[in-house]
Amino acid sequence: MSSDMLVNHREKAHALLKADADKILKLIKVQMDNLTMPQCPLYEEVLDTQMFGLSREIDFAIRLGLIEEPEGKILLESLERELSALHEASTKS
Repeated sequence: MSSDMLVNHREKAHALLKADADKILKLIKVQMDNLTMPQCPLYEEVLDTQMFGLSREIDFAIRLGLIEEPEGKILLESLERELSALHEASTKS
């Protein structure tokens, strides 16, 4: 595999993982907008399931050598920060 091709695959993997993280954030926003409270078991179950799925995707991409482990951690931590901020904002309203 040429280095250009590998770079392209890595960029694509990162973009796909970021898109999946953004989908999770949008899903949680929709739940909150529809009055599902963050303390609701359904909210927690959806969040846990989605985060677990994303972490597995990231682990798989790391094992394939498409992203580095620190990059995967940054993606998850960034999403967790955004979700935490969203949760805080919803509980203050």
